[in-house]
Amino acid sequence: MEWILASASPRRKELFAELVKQFEILPSHAEEVVEGTPTPAELVQQLACLKAREVALRQEAQGKAVLGSDTIVALAGVVLGKPKDEADAFAMLSALSGKTHEVYTGVCMNYPTAQGERRELVDVACTKVTFVSLSEEEIWAYIATGSPMDKAGAYGIQDGGLVKEIQGSYSNVVGFPLELCKAMLEKITN
Repeated sequence: MEWILASASPRRKELFAELVKQFEILPSHAEEVVEGTPTPAELVQQLACLKAREVALRQEAQGKAVLGSDTIVALAGVVLGKPKDEADAFAMLSALSGKTHEVYTGVCMNYPTAQGERRELVDVACTKVTFVSLSEEEIWAYIATGSPMDKAGAYGIQDGGLVKEIQGSYSNVVGFPLELCKAMLEKITN
C-alpha cells in the first residue's frame, strides 16, 4: 500500500519513517473546525480525520492511504494549543510547571479497499506528563530558544529539562504515537 503523510511536521515525518519506509508528504489544508464541545480525545480524533479526508480527496491521493494526526496538550481538561506569542507561551508553561497534564494524539488512517471504497481507522493515544517546577527565569530562557512557538502546550519533550516523569508513550508526546500507529497499520494490512 502506498502512503501519504498529511503533515509537514519534521517530527512526524521522522517517526512515520520508522514504520513505513516510503511515503509522500502532502500537508493538509483542512479547516480545523469541529462542532460542539468534544473532549480532548474526541477533538484530536476529529481533527485527524479532517486532515486525512482533505488530503484523501485530492487527485494525487487516489488509490493511496493517508495518515492524518493531531496532537494537543490538556491541563485539567482545558486544551492548550500552540502559543499565539511569547506571553501566551509563558502563561502555558507557567500553568504546566510542577503539574501533571495529558498529551493526546488522534490518528486517522484513510485507506482504499480492494473494492475501490475508502475506509477509516481512527484511534487516540494519551500520555500523562509531569513537569518539573520551573522558575520564571527558566521559562523565559526556554521561550528565548524559540522552540515553544510551534508546539502544542508550548513545549517539546525532546528539548529536555522540563519533564519530571511520563506515563505512556514518549513518541506520542513528540507528536506521533509509534506504538498505536504500528498496531493500526497491522489491522489494515493483515
